[in-house]
Amino acid sequence: MPIKNKKRNVKQKIKAKLHPRNKHQGRYNLQELAISNPDLKPFIFINEYEIETLDFADPEAVKALNKALLLHFYNVKNWGIPQGYLVPPIPGRADYIHNISDLLATSNKGIIPKGKQIKCFDVGVGANCVYPLIGNSEYGWNFVGVDIDQTAIDSANKIVAANPQLDGKIKFRHQINNKNIFNGVMELTERFHVTICNPPFYSSMHEAQAKAIKKVSNLGKEKVEEVTANFGGQSKEVYCYGGEGKFVNTMIEQSKTYANCCLWFTTLISNVAHLDAAYKQLDYAEAFDIKILPMGQGNKVSRILAWTFQNKEKQEAWMSTLPQQEKPEIIKEEI
Repeated sequence: MPIKNKKRNVKQKIKAKLHPRNKHQGRYNLQELAISNPDLKPFIFINEYEIETLDFADPEAVKALNKALLLHFYNVKNWGIPQGYLVPPIPGRADYIHNISDLLATSNKGIIPKGKQIKCFDVGVGANCVYPLIGNSEYGWNFVGVDIDQTAIDSANKIVAANPQLDGKIKFRHQINNKNIFNGVMELTERFHVTICNPPFYSSMHEAQAKAIKKVSNLGKEKVEEVTANFGGQSKEVYCYGGEGKFVNTMIEQSKTYANCCLWFTTLISNVAHLDAAYKQLDYAEAFDIKILPMGQGNKVSRILAWTFQNKEKQEAWMSTLPQQEKPEIIKEEI
């Protein structure tokens, strides 16, 4: 039977630090990264504390940093995104992937599964394609990335095409209905080990702009009236009707239809206030188990909401067909 009112057992924990396997601990070695991407060098400067840094409110500087990070740590060449698209924080994206690896280990007798047999479904893959790039590099997983924006899919395809090691490992599908999450892009005969998602957070362009202006100001800029589009991302990337809460509830509702197609459904939850409605929706959908995976980067605290419709026996059956890992990594801490 599904576990009712699971929220009583998954209280949010504050973990304002990166996952221990995250390669982006501490300060960036910007000079070393500039060797990987010389375009980064013009953006490096010495601040008032005599520390080398970047202007993180400048999207071009962050894009140059991302290109360097992806090449230096993940062997991704020629990364880029169209003008005006979301510039993602690489450490946070890597943290999601590492937390998901731990989640899959809970269904695999504590062993982190690696290799192409692990199939992941990325909802809203974006023009940057960062989750699949990191997931394949770190764990060898295969991905299907879905997006409602054809330009984003074209950009992601271009990144994969520029990296022969990714051939056949990351594929894309176009979601043509903005009211659907899984409907229309996932087949009932398919099997995925996990879905991942960084949902649109805001409910309107006005709200997104207000938050982006505040973010720029917090980064030490003078007061501004508006921000450039590529700092906040495309409209489809940052806001949707009802915002994050509505998006996640729709995802949970549709996941019930695909209960036997996926082992774990997951999504980032930026606003903790959205959890109560998500728990109620998961109870209604009769999810068997619910987990909260806390994440933190600096002063920012976030979390991943994960749920499954499979009991423990079925979870182990899902993973039983995987090849035995030569050097299995055991997750000792229960998620």
